[in-house]
Amino acid sequence: MGRVIRAQRKGSSHLFKSHTFHRKGAAKLRNLDFAERNGYIKGVVREIIHDPGRGAPLAVVAFRDRYKYGLKKELMVAAEGIYTGQYIYCGKKAGISVGNILPVGQMPEGTVVCQLEEKAGDRGKLAKASGNYATIVSHNPDAHKTKIKLPSGSKKTISSFNRGMIGIVAGGGRIDKPILKAGRAYFKYKAKRHSWPKVRGVCMNPVDHPFGGGNHQHIGKPSTVSRFKSPGRKVGLIAARRTGRVRGTKVIIDKSEK
Repeated sequence: MGRVIRAQRKGSSHLFKSHTFHRKGAAKLRNLDFAERNGYIKGVVREIIHDPGRGAPLAVVAFRDRYKYGLKKELMVAAEGIYTGQYIYCGKKAGISVGNILPVGQMPEGTVVCQLEEKAGDRGKLAKASGNYATIVSHNPDAHKTKIKLPSGSKKTISSFNRGMIGIVAGGGRIDKPILKAGRAYFKYKAKRHSWPKVRGVCMNPVDHPFGGGNHQHIGKPSTVSRFKSPGRKVGLIAARRTGRVRGTKVIIDKSEK
């Protein structure tokens, strides 16, 4: 029997935990309340901050507390173009301008949105990485459904009551600059988690990895592996539907159009 391989150790070991101590908090939209469902509420961008381990900057937005005296600060992913001191309007009756948050059913087709809710009230799950955005494709007012195009290119139908922030996420073009040296990669992953440098399976010994051993570095078996294999064998392309390069332009066929 071989050694416990790296993929297995990632489940239980403390060495592979995310480095979250210096992070500023979860980036979410406001809690969905009466003001947002029926009108709008105004907030002001207090500051734009860096969040370690995240490519996109965060905006600290202060809103008046609806139920007691004082302010409530929310941490959101910053859309490109917002600035400190800017007023942000959240709610069904908010205007169409960059940084405002409103239900996708209230936005015209072709609007570029980010920090989009997957389910109404979940406070933003989709299109949150730097430079990412989703596009509103079409509305179905009778069923209260909206079709959106995600950053991956796939299309998804969601509820028209799901909220999103107008604009694209700030920090775009981050991956256009080459890393060039190992030191930059070291500090990049130091803020994220222990996932670099990554030793290839083929250059290990047979005891350390299913792809290890043999004269000349080669896998020696199919790189695709069943979803139901034991944890010590699940390496490579797990439960792959297809392999190889994606040739030609990517065409997404929607199930409803078949």
